[in-house]
Amino acid sequence: MTAQTILPANSVTGGFNVDNSLRFQSNDYLKIDPAGDGNLTTWTSSFWVKRAGAMGGGNIMWDAGTNGGNNYSPFFFQSNGTLRFYEVVGGTLQSFNFITNRVFLDPTAWYHFVYRVDTTQGTNTNRVRLYINGVQETSFSTAAYPAEDYNTLKNDATFEMIIGSASDNKGNDMQGYMSEFVHIDGQSLAPTSFGEFDSGSGIWKPKSVSGLTFGTNGFYLQFKGTGTSQNSSGIGADTSGQDNHMAVSGLAAVDQSIDTCTNNFAVMNPLTAVDTSNFSEGNLKINLDTNDDSVISTFAVSNGKWYWEAKRTVQGGRGYDGIVSFDVPQMGGNAARDGSTVYAYTAHNGTMNVQGGTANSNTKGSALSDGDIICYAFDADNGQLWATISADIDISGTANATGLSTSQSYFYFFEDSGSGTTTIEVNFGSPTFAISSGNADGNGFGNFEYAVPSGYFALNTKNLAEYG
Repeated sequence: MTAQTILPANSVTGGFNVDNSLRFQSNDYLKIDPAGDGNLTTWTSSFWVKRAGAMGGGNIMWDAGTNGGNNYSPFFFQSNGTLRFYEVVGGTLQSFNFITNRVFLDPTAWYHFVYRVDTTQGTNTNRVRLYINGVQETSFSTAAYPAEDYNTLKNDATFEMIIGSASDNKGNDMQGYMSEFVHIDGQSLAPTSFGEFDSGSGIWKPKSVSGLTFGTNGFYLQFKGTGTSQNSSGIGADTSGQDNHMAVSGLAAVDQSIDTCTNNFAVMNPLTAVDTSNFSEGNLKINLDTNDDSVISTFAVSNGKWYWEAKRTVQGGRGYDGIVSFDVPQMGGNAARDGSTVYAYTAHNGTMNVQGGTANSNTKGSALSDGDIICYAFDADNGQLWATISADIDISGTANATGLSTSQSYFYFFEDSGSGTTTIEVNFGSPTFAISSGNADGNGFGNFEYAVPSGYFALNTKNLAEYG
């Protein structure tokens, strides 16, 4: 089982599956200049988001306005984790301004947002509505509704529409993953047009939107393409049939991810680290340059058999990574020696270190180098850990670490306990670095550099639901 909350839809089997998401970080965005005016009073935007990086301010997901101008309409997370969305026209804040009371600080969760606007409504509370995971949000610290028949910046040909950054200065960029972005021009739609509650689990999950009408400036982004051009093969390709393809900036093929709202993959958890500014690439690239600092994964496992890879992009300090179990997980500090009850890890010198078990062999016997990939196969059912350096794992022999407790839950962890900088890129199945071979687990999940041992699986919620 997992020791962290996993939301939403990610353990639901069958039904509609989302294949791809897009991983955003600084200077990454998609944008389009509408060819003509659409409906300025009535529209609906639906998208799924998984947060990453520091849980601070900015993180603009969806905007419209003038580049470098005084017109903007951002939808974003504030520094305290609340959501805000508003419009500024000619430098003046309009009576279109909302801030939630609820905060959104979970880096393990996929959130579904439906942003629904119809300013022709006579009742002001029906002019702007927000739904999160299928439920209308009604608790706001600020709720200023626009006047009846107010013309928004969205769908106006004067203003660009942009995903992942701000239209006014290209700053406050989104950090995290986005999937299933749907924009409907000319209709105010309920969340049931985009998702549904699973009949068995009650979990909110996406559904097919193939029957929807998208309107003049509407689009559907499934992130199927890997090109950087503004066309049907690009990362920002519109698959609605409207051909409202998005221009691409800062994004590349490697930013296409299989971590989605229907199959949530493990990442590293910034809430367990001291310095969250060192997180990038969707919480999969970690740069630690502080003595005795560490970070753990978002998922923990207590049973099943699991595989992942960790690339030492920069081996400059005394880096350690492996598995660790806690009575109470630490917030920062030295994970391998403070508060852990059981651990097994590969050190910077290639040796296997174990507490609460037996180290049977080293992984390399010499210092790790830049570019080395540590491959891990963890058998939680039998308390065994295999580790190799840039090679396929052979599980037919004795594991590198044995005798680990089978009554504990284990996180993957990374730590730097010395001077210098160590950078690691973790591949739980959706890599941030180019893969030369390409290997999946027995369920067809993941994209790994080396072969996944038979019976071992990538750390994602579909596999956890079956084997965890």
